[in-house]
Amino acid sequence: MLSKEKIERINFLAKKQREHGLTAKEKEEQHQLRQEYVKAVKNQVKIALDNTKFVDEKGNEIKVNHKYRHNSCSCGCAHKH
Repeated sequence: MLSKEKIERINFLAKKQREHGLTAKEKEEQHQLRQEYVKAVKNQVKIALDNTKFVDEKGNEIKVNHKYRHNSCSCGCAHKH
């Protein structure tokens, strides 16, 4: 996750943008910080999914395989339509 200082900076820039606007340099900094934040959140979700298991009606644990893509389905889901 991002450091407390970076999150505070993201919030500061967002508030400043709403109240006064940002310089081009601040907009670039805001963009970079937001990208870093989104990357960190996506990584946390991936870690959570990697550690997620379902239990079927027989009590068997089934690990989530989020990397699987069903090739014949245009929406990319893993089930048959």
